Amino acid sequence: MGSSFWDVQRANKIKSWALILAVSLIVFALVSFAGWLTDGGEWILPVALVFALIYAAGGYFYGDSIVLAVHGAKPADPQADAYVYNTVEGLALAAQIPKPKLYIIDDPTPNAFATGRDPEHASIAVTTGLYKMMNRQELEGVLAHEMSHIKNFDSRFMTLTIVMVGLVAIMANIIGRGMWLGGGRRDDRGGGGALAIIGLLLVIFGPFLAQLIQLAISRSREYLADASGAQLTRNPEGLASALEKLKGTPPMRSANSATASLFISDPVHGGDKKGIGQQLTGLFSTHPALDDRIAALRKM
Repeated sequence: MGSSFWDVQRANKIKSWALILAVSLIVFALVSFAGWLTDGGEWILPVALVFALIYAAGGYFYGDSIVLAVHGAKPADPQADAYVYNTVEGLALAAQIPKPKLYIIDDPTPNAFATGRDPEHASIAVTTGLYKMMNRQELEGVLAHEMSHIKNFDSRFMTLTIVMVGLVAIMANIIGRGMWLGGGRRDDRGGGGALAIIGLLLVIFGPFLAQLIQLAISRSREYLADASGAQLTRNPEGLASALEKLKGTPPMRSANSATASLFISDPVHGGDKKGIGQQLTGLFSTHPALDDRIAALRKM
């Protein structure tokens, strides 16, 4: 029996928040270790939080204009790009959100992304290769996927993730420097040696684990957008067929690893090459394997 749109969405929302909780536990462990390590270690969390928030705020408010500029996106022409323009307009009405601004990227590789901190400040960009390759149902499926990222506030959710992961990285760096320079009370406590080893492992591997969790959240939000987009069009096969066409496509000319997670398909490495090495690289990928996404859509 196939999964319903709602079942898939619910499962991925729960998974996303569970992963956020996992990062929060790493933050809590680092705070606890900092308090044990030094007198007055309580200052580390607020300092790290300030730096993480400043970093995230820049991306939150200005990230959309930056990423559009990086990929050379130009505003769509309502007449020349009417095929795409009208589809976006219709999907926005169906999703009951303001119509996003539409941009075109002159690139033969088919791809698309959504950006913006909320539906009122959202944009969708598609490559010329995408709307030349896809038929109407496939294009509608891709655009519905991007519309779902906007409706699900994925930019806001990923900003929260960035803050949490940034906290882990900054705190680990501060604590690591403190340990290197000489760590306060750590030699004065019973069992200090064992705690110091645990803390050192946390400082070394905490940022790495947090980064893996961030990538897992990104993959989960892709599945969520697939399910939400399929619900919006009531045609999972449209998106599944589009993803089939994305398999084996080359990297984009403007590919950038910093923005890769925004796209419907990895723009840096191109579409899946028949899943080669997927089991080994899946944990480090911003996107689920296209074959896995297609299979999930065809079960709906």
